Amino acid sequence: MDNTKAILVVPGTMEIKPARVPMPNEDEVLIKVEYVGICGSDVHGFESGPFIPPSDPNQEIGLGHECSGTVVGLGAKVKKFKIGDRVNIEPGVPCGKCRFCLEGKYNICPDVDFMATQPNYRGALTNYLTHPESFTYKLPDNMSMMEGALVEPAAVGMHAAAKAEVTPGKKIVILGAGCIGLMTLQACKTMGATEIVVVDVLEKRLELAKKLGAMEVINGIEEDTVARCKEVLGSLGADIVFETAGSQVTARQTPLLVMRGGKIMIVGTIPGETPIDFLKINREVVIQTVFRYANDYPTTIQAISKGGFDVKSMVTHIYNYKDVQKAFEESVNCKKDIIKSVIKMKK
Repeated sequence: MDNTKAILVVPGTMEIKPARVPMPNEDEVLIKVEYVGICGSDVHGFESGPFIPPSDPNQEIGLGHECSGTVVGLGAKVKKFKIGDRVNIEPGVPCGKCRFCLEGKYNICPDVDFMATQPNYRGALTNYLTHPESFTYKLPDNMSMMEGALVEPAAVGMHAAAKAEVTPGKKIVILGAGCIGLMTLQACKTMGATEIVVVDVLEKRLELAKKLGAMEVINGIEEDTVARCKEVLGSLGADIVFETAGSQVTARQTPLLVMRGGKIMIVGTIPGETPIDFLKINREVVIQTVFRYANDYPTTIQAISKGGFDVKSMVTHIYNYKDVQKAFEESVNCKKDIIKSVIKMKK
């Protein structure tokens, strides 16, 4: 078996290099990668370098963490899988020993080894990779490999909706209709919510939000977001407001949209400081941040498999592995046109 890996040589330049085929440890599987999704964090890494730069300037930087593939090798103690199984992976491997792991909140483990970042900066853009059996999941027969790769961002939406305790009857506003906003929309739908308003500034995204089940969509440039949301949902506002755009502008709108006793869920990564007028939310409003996911893969896989969670419609661009440089360049330069890009690893 021949292997290669795509490496970020310098910001703005990816290069495919030869690599050895890794040997699985006794509790790991060897996976032949088939699809890799391009995440916003990958695009940031391509443009500017990793969020957390490595301490060693000679450290190779791999990108990609949303992936699926086929099991082609087994460690000596692997029991759940066999050669030929179609799988995807949960890309963060926690320590399993700290307080947070033992409480089941392994997504906030301070020593997590998350792909394409510290400590190993190991990316999924490679022909073969190894991964622990315990963080590898078998795909249902009716789920495509591309859908399998998109379980990772879908799980972010499922985790956010679960943390917000979405139930039927809840009134919801989602600020941002990028990939994570649309995943959050669909997660809320799977949990029974129907009164969902989605806000964005790009019509292409709003059209897809409507197709995926939003009750109403609002263009934040053309309309007064707060006034329009309250016109649709009622003067009290929303039970739950999800900020998924990662923008200070939308973050500042959240206190104006949430009702008394409601919840503000910060899903996006918001840079800098965002002033909050606490007088506007001092009626038992909860503000909560959300980080990745924990114990959400099985539920997410099931939701996609049953057809209630449409990740395929979100894929606007598919690239071949050999065109990885083009894939990232267009992810930077064509952000208005791209909702979700994936890279097909197999010829």
